[in-house]
Amino acid sequence: MQDSATNSMGQSTLNEPTLKQAALKQAAFEQATLEQAALKQSAAEKSRFERGGFEGARNRGALIAIGVGGLIGGTLDLTQACVLFGWDVPYSIAAGLVGPRAVHPGAAMWLLGVLLHFFICFSFAAFYYASSRRLPFLREYPLVCGLAYGMGLHLVMSLVVLPLSALHARGPYELHDLIVGLLVHMVVMGLPIAYGVRWFSKPA
Repeated sequence: MQDSATNSMGQSTLNEPTLKQAALKQAAFEQATLEQAALKQSAAEKSRFERGGFEGARNRGALIAIGVGGLIGGTLDLTQACVLFGWDVPYSIAAGLVGPRAVHPGAAMWLLGVLLHFFICFSFAAFYYASSRRLPFLREYPLVCGLAYGMGLHLVMSLVVLPLSALHARGPYELHDLIVGLLVHMVVMGLPIAYGVRWFSKPA
């Protein structure tokens, strides 16, 4: 009996270091697991922060590209129209929305025409920007694409927007006027919009 008790005590004494080692290993494993989880969470938060910053920068770039292209193009287009046809041009633009009564003088109607003009310009700039997200060559080749876009813009205005407006302007258009309109909008609208997207927007 005494020998058995002695052996039992010896085994218990021998198992104590083994149990301590196992406990230390378990604690080390748990600590490593917690550290790994913390690192993963930190990396995920950093990734979300960077992704959010990139998205924010891209959104700011989009607004600047659309704003610059639409503002410069709209200003050049309205200026050349007023120089060639007189400063009553905004009344004609407003008439496209409210009808013939817009031709009567008045600051409010004149301002409405200006606002409508720039709304159309910013819309065309936004469409070009959105298209450049799917068609990268629109951003990569602003000269060619801008000229082509200005041509298409003039055709859309002449053949779609004006006939559907309150003016119901359907032509017929003289060849000289058509050519001049195409050339003007290719330069004063197409190029500013295309280069605005090229210079200020982020790649898709």
